[in-house]
Amino acid sequence: MASAAAEAADQKVVVHVRNTGDAPVLKQTKFKISGREKFLKVIEFLRRQLHQDTLFVYINSAFSPNPDELVIDLYNNFAIDGKLVVNYALSAAWG
Repeated sequence: MASAAAEAADQKVVVHVRNTGDAPVLKQTKFKISGREKFLKVIEFLRRQLHQDTLFVYINSAFSPNPDELVIDLYNNFAIDGKLVVNYALSAAWG
């Protein structure tokens, strides 16, 4: 029997990415990712899409999470309207 925490981690999370500053707008601004994945997976996805090695990534225009954070934990604590809002920029935008 699976625990409630394991089932929650299996949940798919909707991630909504938004450009900030001079960062280009992506064609696909929403995607789903397993809650089990580390936030690093979102960062790597953005780097590939933008062809950028250096990227600044924030949750809700407020803070930059640790790449080792689980997506489900960020979603459970910071989701807005059922989506995890991730802002990205080519230069530092917020503290």
